Amino acid sequence: MPSFDVVSELDTHELTNAVDQANREIDKRYDFKGVDATFELNDDSIVMIAEVDFQLQQMMDVLRTKMVARKIDIRCMDVKDAEMANMRARQTVVLKQGLDQPTAKKITKMIKDDKKLKVQTQVQGEQVRVTGKKRDDLQQVIAMLRESDLDIPLQFNNFRD
Repeated sequence: MPSFDVVSELDTHELTNAVDQANREIDKRYDFKGVDATFELNDDSIVMIAEVDFQLQQMMDVLRTKMVARKIDIRCMDVKDAEMANMRARQTVVLKQGLDQPTAKKITKMIKDDKKLKVQTQVQGEQVRVTGKKRDDLQQVIAMLRESDLDIPLQFNNFRD
């Protein structure tokens, strides 16, 4: 039976490249000359450090531009409030990855509410497996999920016949 998995993953290699490019651009920009501003990539977050809050806003624009250029969906970013400490501005961007239970249930409900689709769904950890008898039904599910207004980026893996 044909099936596929609905997941929300980040390409960590492309993310690393985007952060490196953003750091290089900040080093070369004229308005950041002599300013100690950096991006630090952790496991599930990016920390932006600058001297003032205004510079953090400019850095956020640079980061978004670099992520879009690397085809990383910026809906995966959860931007926290900026904080001031020791004459430094610091802002954390949490990177959302994986489907949490409420989102997985919402996806399952959306698929089941469409009565003309003859597919089954199953939540498996941080992904949703969709199975059906016809390949066309699965493609309709993919099209429906792409058009939906979910606040996270979705990918469709393991499409099997």
